[in-house]
Amino acid sequence: MNKIVAAGALLVMITFNLCAQVKMDSVEVFIINSFVDKETNKFSLSFSTDLDYKSKVIIEDKYSYIVSDSAVQNHSVEIDLANLKFKSNAVNYRIIVTDSTGKSFDSGIFEFDLPQDVVLQDRSNILHICLFAGVVFAVPAPAVTFTHDKTYFTLTKEIPIAFIRSTGIDYPFGYFSAEYSHIFERAKKNNLLRFGYKHLIDLPGLEFASPGISGFTNFKGYNGVGAEFTVGFFKCFEAFTLYGRYRFNFSPSVKASETNEISIGLYSGFFAFYF
Repeated sequence: MNKIVAAGALLVMITFNLCAQVKMDSVEVFIINSFVDKETNKFSLSFSTDLDYKSKVIIEDKYSYIVSDSAVQNHSVEIDLANLKFKSNAVNYRIIVTDSTGKSFDSGIFEFDLPQDVVLQDRSNILHICLFAGVVFAVPAPAVTFTHDKTYFTLTKEIPIAFIRSTGIDYPFGYFSAEYSHIFERAKKNNLLRFGYKHLIDLPGLEFASPGISGFTNFKGYNGVGAEFTVGFFKCFEAFTLYGRYRFNFSPSVKASETNEISIGLYSGFFAFYF
């Protein structure tokens, strides 16, 4: 009987000690904000703890930042990601908190996503992407040009120069571009240089819709204006968007100069400037 009582008392003591250990080793962390601002390229993190702790955050097990260097319950930090390199747009991080005795507790793994235009890569991946993007970027867009009496095959290459940033969609608010077109088998007016502006609008179910306007010249007296409408269909390799475009062109000083143009191509802001 005494043995049974002793065994029962020992079991109660062990259970009590285990429960106390679990309670001591568990820290409640409540994430309030965890996101990357597309405008500043900064990771914003704020969280609260059930007791006062010092804290730090470790990103991808290699970048460590102090969040709170004094014991508090509310913690917040902003981290500039500009010089950091990640292998994917899903980034893991851990929160480490330390109590007044110097004991540290690991929150476990959390995750945040990099916005599409903020995805950072290793140097080797950046090189590969730049080489691939350079090749695809140089490919002209095929088009068909309809005049009042003939149809011509055309190659055109648009180069975005400057983008206006947007916070509403994954694409810029708009952009300015330069474009060169060569119209095959057209004796005159077959080489055109064009400058224009395009406004991008979010299009549910597709990527974007984009009305635009441009002016063109062949530097030989043939000058005109073009009005266009572009639809972005889907993304290719995350860096390009396949689009279709219709454009109406005319020259006010030339009779029967109206042309209709239909083209298909790849849109990318890979080498443009943002402001």
